[in-house]
Amino acid sequence: MESKLIILIVIVLGAIAVAQLVRIYELSSKLRKRGEHEISTRDNNLNGKMMYAFMVLLYAFFIWLMVEYGWTGRGDAASTIGKETDWLLNLNFVIIIAVFFLTNTLLFYFSYKYVRKEGVKAFYFPHNNKLEMIWTVVPACVLAVIIILGLKKWNDATGASGEDAIRIELFSKQFDWTARYAGDNNLLGRFDYKLTTDLNELALLTSETIDSAIVNMQTGPTGIDALVKKLNDRTIMLIPEDREKMEEDLSRKTRLIRLLHQMKKHHTKKYDAYAWDDIIQKDTLYLCLNKEYEFNFRAKDVIHSAHFPHFRAQMNTVPGMTTRLKFTPDITTKEMRKRKNDEKFNYVLLCNKICGGAHYKMKMMIVVLEEGEYKSWMKSKEKATFRDTYFAAAAAAPADTTAVPADTTMMVAN
Repeated sequence: MESKLIILIVIVLGAIAVAQLVRIYELSSKLRKRGEHEISTRDNNLNGKMMYAFMVLLYAFFIWLMVEYGWTGRGDAASTIGKETDWLLNLNFVIIIAVFFLTNTLLFYFSYKYVRKEGVKAFYFPHNNKLEMIWTVVPACVLAVIIILGLKKWNDATGASGEDAIRIELFSKQFDWTARYAGDNNLLGRFDYKLTTDLNELALLTSETIDSAIVNMQTGPTGIDALVKKLNDRTIMLIPEDREKMEEDLSRKTRLIRLLHQMKKHHTKKYDAYAWDDIIQKDTLYLCLNKEYEFNFRAKDVIHSAHFPHFRAQMNTVPGMTTRLKFTPDITTKEMRKRKNDEKFNYVLLCNKICGGAHYKMKMMIVVLEEGEYKSWMKSKEKATFRDTYFAAAAAAPADTTAVPADTTMMVAN
């Protein structure tokens, strides 16, 4: 409390001192019989020299910041495409810093050279076509080069990957990430949002998941049968608004179950193999050194953004569509820990879109391993495929899902 009072007293006394200095300046101007708006040649020359001094201090402080905190403060890029992106960003910084020094040097130099002089009238310079052309064409050419190089890097990052690229899907939802590795065939299983259930969060498409989705839609706790029973139960008093919502839900689920039966009718069983050998991974994403990765992104609820800060990669994940990105890690986690002298360092996948109240904790650890270590980890996941984990829970699901249900909307009591 005492320290706050002292600070307040210092502020008040400082304000009073400033006011008194201003008053002294006004009185001295009156004694010199000169108006406050009149600036002497001596004062002008002093201000011009002070501009030079300020320029030196500004440049010295700017250079010290770069030396103290690094060229950009980003650290080493941990992927091949990240190094190319850093090169392009460094080129941008070189151009920006060069322009910064050039324009500020001219600004401070002109402030000194063209200081007001007695008897010298300022030259009126309204327009110059040549000068206009120069400062229009030169920036346009520089920007064109930067944009063309940027588009090339973007196409490299989002274009088709090689046949040997390892394919991983990253599934985003509030507020976590789920990784799905393509199995031995290096093909990711197909998916359809209508197949989303508690047992099939990623909505993967197989004959069994179609059957499970039909059963869940028909006989699940919130399925069609439960809705019809509740709507027809005379012992339950429903207000008109609740009844209307339930009827809308029933109508929607009736349409969906018909679509599921159509899906089952036209589904080709050979595509099941694409999904069954996929590996579902939570919490930590494991990558192999010097292997190209193609990442496919999906979102369940809102727009998220997959941000790999150390690999210099980012891609939006959008509900209803799949986006793609690729990069090749070239520094292992162990090596990066040595470079940073930090044994607790880990690469990380973040969400770079404000996607809700718990956005801050939506992240996934990433570990880059040597090829031998990575193969050992993959071998340990041989019994953690989608088939193994799904069937363990789906074995108890009812099997009779062949009949297309009647129009259940007709079953609702009037």
